[in-house]
Amino acid sequence: MEEKSYQTEGQKEDISYLHRSHFCGLSSIYKVYCSGRGVIVLNSIKKNSSFVYVYQNGKSYANKYLVMYVLKNGLEENRFGITVSKKVGNSVVRHRVTRLIRESIRLNLEQFEKGFDIIIVARNTAKGKKFCDVESAVLHLGRLHKIVMR
Repeated sequence: MEEKSYQTEGQKEDISYLHRSHFCGLSSIYKVYCSGRGVIVLNSIKKNSSFVYVYQNGKSYANKYLVMYVLKNGLEENRFGITVSKKVGNSVVRHRVTRLIRESIRLNLEQFEKGFDIIIVARNTAKGKKFCDVESAVLHLGRLHKIVMR
């Protein structure tokens, strides 16, 4: 692990750069987030065939802003997939909705039970919503699927 220090306005910041090899061979499909609680690694679903398998065999529930598909994966961790279609808006809007969903998952990751493939599809009504609205929608769907511990 390579560490660099920078001086900014009289404060010293430590920035750590982690190479993929530090995660014991984890591939690039893992998103790494650094927070006050340590490093959080989210495993994401990337292959179209994995999405189709969860769509066809998983259980789905929906609310006003999102649709969530859930299927047991037999692993000791959850895998997440986020889909935002062009119907939601242009690329700026789609990426904002994606970031809101990803952040709501990251902040509530310990509440989700382990061993599921979870795909979240954003509806057109999710555009322009605040973080608290999206977060409550994600947690609501998790409770409907009985994969979020209260």
